[in-house]
Amino acid sequence: MVYTIAILCSLVGYFLIGHLAGRRVKHLDDYLVAGRNAPTFFILGTLVASYLSTSAFLGETGFAYDGYPFVMLIFAAISTSGCLLGALAFGRYLRRSEARTVPEFFGKRFDSRRVQMIAGLTTVIGLGAYLVGVMQGAGIMFSELTGMPYWTGLVLVWLTYTGFILYSGSPGVMVTDTIMFVIFSLAALGGSIYILQDLGGWHGVIEGLLSQTDKPDIALWHGVLKGSDATFSTPGEALTWGITLGLVWAAVLAASPWQSSRYLMARNEHVVMRSAMLTAVALAVFYALMMMTGAAINLYDSQLDGERAMVWASLNILPTWLGVVILTGVFAAGLSSCSTFLSIIGFSISNDILPPNRSEKAAMRASRLSILGAGLVSLIIALFQSPAIMAVVWFAATLFASSWGPVALMSIWSRRITAAGAGWGLTVGFVSNIALSLMDQAQWISLPVYLHPVVLSTVAALVAIVVASKLTRVTAPQKAYRAFLHEHDRDVSAAWISGTRVVALCTMLAGAAIGIFLWFQYATTLDALAEQFDVPGQAITGGYLLAAGCGAMLLAAGSAGYWVVRKRGHKAPDMQPARS
Repeated sequence: MVYTIAILCSLVGYFLIGHLAGRRVKHLDDYLVAGRNAPTFFILGTLVASYLSTSAFLGETGFAYDGYPFVMLIFAAISTSGCLLGALAFGRYLRRSEARTVPEFFGKRFDSRRVQMIAGLTTVIGLGAYLVGVMQGAGIMFSELTGMPYWTGLVLVWLTYTGFILYSGSPGVMVTDTIMFVIFSLAALGGSIYILQDLGGWHGVIEGLLSQTDKPDIALWHGVLKGSDATFSTPGEALTWGITLGLVWAAVLAASPWQSSRYLMARNEHVVMRSAMLTAVALAVFYALMMMTGAAINLYDSQLDGERAMVWASLNILPTWLGVVILTGVFAAGLSSCSTFLSIIGFSISNDILPPNRSEKAAMRASRLSILGAGLVSLIIALFQSPAIMAVVWFAATLFASSWGPVALMSIWSRRITAAGAGWGLTVGFVSNIALSLMDQAQWISLPVYLHPVVLSTVAALVAIVVASKLTRVTAPQKAYRAFLHEHDRDVSAAWISGTRVVALCTMLAGAAIGIFLWFQYATTLDALAEQFDVPGQAITGGYLLAAGCGAMLLAAGSAGYWVVRKRGHKAPDMQPARS
């Protein structure tokens, strides 16, 4: 009963908060990009909330429970660094464009309504699939916690986030995302610390995982390699998967519409860089704690369904009050992602696909009707499609890695890409990824880990961009717009630059701290227990390399941020004072 009350109260609370945020919406820019005045903390909150959904709390933690906590750490070390590098290489230029949506940015950059529409269509289709996945996760959570039917949970969740998005647009999404970010961050931290301490800390958990026999090698960096349920058959295959998917999700964090569009709401480019650095730190801490927690749940019960392991632990292991906090936090993560995805879908339909040149009032009405229509379609699909949370979410996300990733980066850094190249790159990367993924799922083809459909489709997209660009010319407006994007913004104070340097230094220190923590808590512990449990020397070496690598990736990302800010500061000595 207490969980039912907590969930229902959270639904009402988010609806009211979103409704209050909507009172500030007066113009179309307020509705679509929150007036471009959001501070660092709000962009941080919406970035993390947009990325972490029920897929992370249920699907990815479940993958750790199934036997691969440290493979997920390899994945996370690479992917989270992509958040900052993406902001530096793409996000700050996107903010400089002052577009209302990312597809609109592509339209401006390539002086092509056609490119804008293609990007808009891929947004609607790809995020539509992603939305269905996280909605189903939220529906499952609601059903398991309240005992009500699954469809009831879906409908109530849909009514809540659709209700406040229709009225408040981006401000409602941003404010509720930030509140949800605080709640599920505290929930993840509290739940992880309780479970790990209950089992004797990292040392106790690692010793317990080494001694159990249901999932052999789960405590080693490569995870479970034996048995019919093993995902990987060799350490090399596990490493290849972690690196490949890590790079894919780095591209997702850098260029996907639900991540990069958050920068359009930022107050300035320094907010973009600061929030990206802090997001990388927050995600690194989250994965270090939650993946170990997912594996640790095996020491209570090793026969659970992986995607429900965290829910089971919250209901059966944690104190009631902490279980309520963490489960409402997981629920909030799903709700925040739903609200973000639906708002972006609706904005893209109205701004990038429907005919332009409407009045501001008509555009606002079109956005709200688009949100309502897209929401109804996603609800119907979620009701009748069998849930497969992690599979659907990961499939939808990789669509943008292969189609948007190459075009986004080349739109900033290539002088030779043309509108035709961009259009064909978006189309080929998107369609080929869908086709290869479906053929792989149907077992028509069998691809090795290093030739994941997203890898092949990214190569196909690059080939399409190069060929189409060679057959066409870069126009004068395209050259001029790219030159405008690379003009230095001098309207920023020294205080902003100094503050961003401090954040970059903190990011570097966080990377060093995470590396040291994993070195002593994981690798050294594994080394100390090696003789007792006959741990191979290669696994111990891998543990030390894992610890060093996880810290080094974040350290490198922070260093890149510091270098960019320092370089920009030297180029703008005439900046006027401004409040930061």
